Amino acid sequence: MGDDNGTVIIGAGPAGLTAAYELLRHGEPVRVFEADDVVGGISRTVERDGWRFDIGGHRFFTKVARVEALWHEILPDEDFLLRPRMSRIYYRGALFDYPLNAGNALRNLGIAEAVRCLGSYAWTRLRPPKDQSHFEGWVSARFGWRLYSIFFKTYTEKVWGMPADQLQADWAAQRIKNLSLAKALRNALLPGRNRTDVTSLIDQFQYPKFGPGMMWERCAEEVQKRGGSVATRIRVTAVHRDPATRRATGVTVADADGERTERADHVVCSMPISALVHAMRPAAPPEVRAAADDLRYRDFLTVALVVPAEFSFPDNWIYVHDPAVRVGRIQNFGSWSPYLVKDGRTCLGLEYFVFEDDEMWRTPDEELVALATAELERLGLVRPGCVKAGHVVRMPKAYPVYDERYQRNLDVIRDWLAREVPNVHPVGRNGMHRYNNQDHSMLTAMLTAENIAHGTRHDVWTVNVEQEYHEQRSSGDGRHGTGRDAPIVPARPSGRVGYRRIGSVRAARPAPARRP
Repeated sequence: MGDDNGTVIIGAGPAGLTAAYELLRHGEPVRVFEADDVVGGISRTVERDGWRFDIGGHRFFTKVARVEALWHEILPDEDFLLRPRMSRIYYRGALFDYPLNAGNALRNLGIAEAVRCLGSYAWTRLRPPKDQSHFEGWVSARFGWRLYSIFFKTYTEKVWGMPADQLQADWAAQRIKNLSLAKALRNALLPGRNRTDVTSLIDQFQYPKFGPGMMWERCAEEVQKRGGSVATRIRVTAVHRDPATRRATGVTVADADGERTERADHVVCSMPISALVHAMRPAAPPEVRAAADDLRYRDFLTVALVVPAEFSFPDNWIYVHDPAVRVGRIQNFGSWSPYLVKDGRTCLGLEYFVFEDDEMWRTPDEELVALATAELERLGLVRPGCVKAGHVVRMPKAYPVYDERYQRNLDVIRDWLAREVPNVHPVGRNGMHRYNNQDHSMLTAMLTAENIAHGTRHDVWTVNVEQEYHEQRSSGDGRHGTGRDAPIVPARPSGRVGYRRIGSVRAARPAPARRP
């Protein structure tokens, strides 16, 4: 239960702001401190010259009813669009359905390559990889080495910056649940038969019309209206603890005016758990600091290019499985919402996965715009000379890395925090070093708020361990991606968006999305 000093919340992303909102619902005072100048974390919406960018793409879909309810408590229904979900894979000048459709994939690969892929899969079934604890072994066992190397290896290594046999299989098991080439072929040849246990990806989703940042800007406003405080451009530099009582007692914050101490009965932390360890005063033991130092993060930058609407495409994003270019994924912001683009043009976001100490992270913006423009032209998605403008957005620590040591390091840190500062509550993606989606991050915050306000003992570390991809639905479950009948808001026209050839890339006509 909270006492007189209330709760300090570190970070104003989805987890931090959800914790603040829920604690106020329970009558608990809160103060939120955010180091950046905007709220929303990786779920912010960046605006440049009237163009809006969604950093990483955030589909509003959840199986958690209370998260769904909170979204619509914060934003009215008329602020949501219902958008078709579509993603494809770019490989060798062609676009392949995602998730993989056996007929489409084998047809685009050609007869000779298709036969090789089937032979590779048959061999894998006879002699499966001995070690399936890593991504490479886990996926190749289910698709064969050849299909794995075409559709999984290149993109995965771009995202994580490491060989796929060093990435742990628990990430694959969560994101590619129950899929294999055998199931894909069976579904293609026998559609509709024995499908009760088959899962597929949602075909539509909700989306705030001005991007996900709209949700968190409004949430921050509500927190302040209800008596909480949300302060930006303030860093938490220390978390103070009393070894005698084994409790955190407050934090030190720093802004342009200097440092001050804020007392707290509880601390909810969504900043990287490694940074939390190093902020402890007195310092954490050497073995705990070493575990924190060994946790790794993948950083992210988006180069947003303004192009004529004729080079728009219906996909939310396209995965680029081409080792000849550095871009990993290309978003079409106009396909997320026509309110993100303007002037009869669209904006394509080329996403690059990097480390903060990489040369690319330090490259000047104008050089990154030139690189992205050249790669977009090389892929055949636009004609030369049609890019009108470019903007660069950097996002540090976007993805916690699941290397072979992360779980052991995390266990060391968790055990120490639970023993020495049980009133410090890690939440969210970076706060827990877990690849949580937005709804899972929010749920960890909701459960934490109940633990603080009512003394419940929810184990937030069990959220998102079911190895089920959150955008899947079982056939026949009656759900079409939203979990509620969100209205379809009339969209402003943003130029022609068709199901057609994209630039010089071969693209099969996709099936239209169903309405709920």
